[in-house]
Amino acid sequence: MGDKLTLKLEARELHGKKNRVLRKSGIVPAIVYGPATEPISVQAPYNEIERIWRLAGKHTPVHLNIGSKKKIALIKDVDVEPAKGRLRHVSFHAVKASDPVVAEVPIRLVGEGESQAERAGLVVLQSLDIIEVRALPMDLPEALEVSIVDLAEAGEKLTLADIKLPEGVEFVDHATGHGEVEEDAPKLTDLVIASVYEPSALQAANEAAGGDAEEASADEVESDNGGDTDQDSQAEETRPGGKDQAEPKQSNVDANK
Repeated sequence: MGDKLTLKLEARELHGKKNRVLRKSGIVPAIVYGPATEPISVQAPYNEIERIWRLAGKHTPVHLNIGSKKKIALIKDVDVEPAKGRLRHVSFHAVKASDPVVAEVPIRLVGEGESQAERAGLVVLQSLDIIEVRALPMDLPEALEVSIVDLAEAGEKLTLADIKLPEGVEFVDHATGHGEVEEDAPKLTDLVIASVYEPSALQAANEAAGGDAEEASADEVESDNGGDTDQDSQAEETRPGGKDQAEPKQSNVDANK
């Protein structure tokens, strides 16, 4: 897991539109919440909280120091300014070290440029970048790695079954536990991570896909971009740790942003 990530947070007094004052002074407003815990409004200097976001993503536990309180949390959500890409708000979901959590972990291809396929002029494309896993917070891997070195011919593939999971880590299969599952239904471990293609075949497929695209009408574009919706409304956030994790009331979260 590497070095422990630690972040010092201070209690936040300003809320709502007054958070603009904090942002102008280089402070990022944030919130910490979790099971049986009232949401805590907090803040931290931009450089410090941005560094933690860059290192932790949404899958590495962060040790939070809030005054005399110490908590372990995962970053659940970040609000980023579209134009400048700067953080505007961060939500931390407090977790217990003894309780498993669900998190999205990146998949990393190892040996790119060294496979027999690439040396023969073929192309290896990654089709799955992240996957949900369940583990104790401190057992969550920074990434799941799989080697492509042995890929040699067009049509060969790597699937989730080719990943060796660390001890105590398992894939989250949303197809199980929700009613009956057909016997011939595809298994989660059959999901393709990367495939080998002939460059000519790949180019032809890309051209065919581009040719199938039709120019959308003005009404369709407006509909796709939410022209009929209230842009000031906020959609309900998804849970950071799956269905087993508690979520604060939306009114509490909104009030603390």
